[in-house]
Amino acid sequence: MNHRYLKDVTTLSLSANQCVGCGLCAEVCPHGVFTVNDRNAKITDKDLCMECGACAKNCPANAISVDAGVGCAYAFIMGWLTGSEPSCDCSGGSSDACCS
Repeated sequence: MNHRYLKDVTTLSLSANQCVGCGLCAEVCPHGVFTVNDRNAKITDKDLCMECGACAKNCPANAISVDAGVGCAYAFIMGWLTGSEPSCDCSGGSSDACCS
């Protein structure tokens, strides 16, 4: 899969200071968002994140945070799965302002 979402909208963040370099994030991420070099994880392409939350749930150091199931990435995925237009409420106004 090489689905790209809207630029800079994902809630994914990584605290390099907390990372212990176990590599579980890279192992469980379905879109290859993480790499681990020299026992430090790095986000290689944040815009590939689908906000599933697998990385954060598997991080033993709590170095990763992501709001799973919210925002534009989730709206795109649900749109693809259901064959409908993406609908999120990022703007607080129109329900599809950030996904159109």
